[in-house]
Amino acid sequence: MGNHLKIVVAGTGYVGLVTAVCMAEVGHHVVCVDKIQTKVDLLKSNKSPIYEPDLEDLMVKNQARLSYTIDHVSAYKDANVIFIAVGTPEQEDGSADLTFVHAVSKEIAETVEKDCVVVVKSTVPIGTNDEVEKFLNQNLKNNVRITVASNPEFLSQGSAVKDTLGAKRIVIGTEDKTTEAKLVEVYTPFNQPFVLTNRRSAEMIKYAANDFLALKISYINEIANFCELIGANIEDVTYGMSFDPRIGDKFLNPGIGFGGSCFPKDTKALYALASKEYGYELQTVKATIDVNTKQKTKLFFEAKKRFDSFNGLQVAILGLTFKPKTDDIRESAAIENVKMLLKNGAQVTVYDPVGAANFKRLFPTEVIYASSIDEAILNKDCTFIITEWDEIKKYDLNQYKALMKKPVVYDGRNCYTLDNVKKAGIEYTSIGR
Repeated sequence: MGNHLKIVVAGTGYVGLVTAVCMAEVGHHVVCVDKIQTKVDLLKSNKSPIYEPDLEDLMVKNQARLSYTIDHVSAYKDANVIFIAVGTPEQEDGSADLTFVHAVSKEIAETVEKDCVVVVKSTVPIGTNDEVEKFLNQNLKNNVRITVASNPEFLSQGSAVKDTLGAKRIVIGTEDKTTEAKLVEVYTPFNQPFVLTNRRSAEMIKYAANDFLALKISYINEIANFCELIGANIEDVTYGMSFDPRIGDKFLNPGIGFGGSCFPKDTKALYALASKEYGYELQTVKATIDVNTKQKTKLFFEAKKRFDSFNGLQVAILGLTFKPKTDDIRESAAIENVKMLLKNGAQVTVYDPVGAANFKRLFPTEVIYASSIDEAILNKDCTFIITEWDEIKKYDLNQYKALMKKPVVYDGRNCYTLDNVKKAGIEYTSIGR
């Protein structure tokens, strides 16, 4: 079943490419549409433009069921189901920019020659699916019926393939049973529980889930900051909390805040939508954003107190990505910290196992790029740890003392135990301990 459906995915970023490859893995034939010829050529050679574990292996394994093209006309005209998986970047005011979603909708409306379902997979403000359906029907060139479904994704970068093939639930929001049935057909081979609802509820599930996880992080960061003031250890506190099944042990790791392409954007977008369009202030979401903004530079200010001035100081930054197992640096705490260090006259050397190339686009010449942790920390006055890569967590602590001018370490991810750091003779500042 399912092979007779022609599935098209518009956009080959994290969401689009992972969706397409996983659809092929369960037996569907999928066409991926992108705007950039060089990217399509790369995909055709079974190379992924993003760093994501397992993705390239599955591209190779399922190459017979995957095709890539920039010819959107031939892709869309006889499609049964078209997934929109393009970016929805944040605008100045925090709201989501739907330019790409509208551009794809216009192309679909002008080219489809048979009834089809358009599925919005991109994270979009509540009500966008209604707008997209209206827009499609107003711009239809041919006498066909297009319905729109909301089908948000819940994948984490670094485990996106696993999260898609082993999802906890598949959320499908539609306004009619035929559209719903078509999507259930597409997703049946995944063998996962369905949440079938209307479109607005589906859109809201995505924001409500992400913003709740972001809230959990900001909450525990506030508790960690307070632990420092009262002499408690946040790790003991979270361990004690984790036994309560209502709280659990996930997203309770204190640190220098969340980054990436989802949490910062989704918290701001929901807050902006509620306050601007509906005059309703989501106070807990606002607090989540405020705490996170402050948290990112917490260690910078602690170091500023310690050194009086950064002028001429030699500083190492370990980890540039917003989290391990991805090369994504969007909203990474490294960006803000590097900017402030440079502004304050520090000389900065950075190291990341996979994120350096992306970071170079932002800071081509302003910082020095090291090819190992040893090289990064050599003769430095202090080191900041931004990302908890395994390589950093397993690093021999004695090296800090051996290589640095003075072993002063600011650990934004609590990578090391306090006992081990003490044994190694490091001056160590972490979060909440």
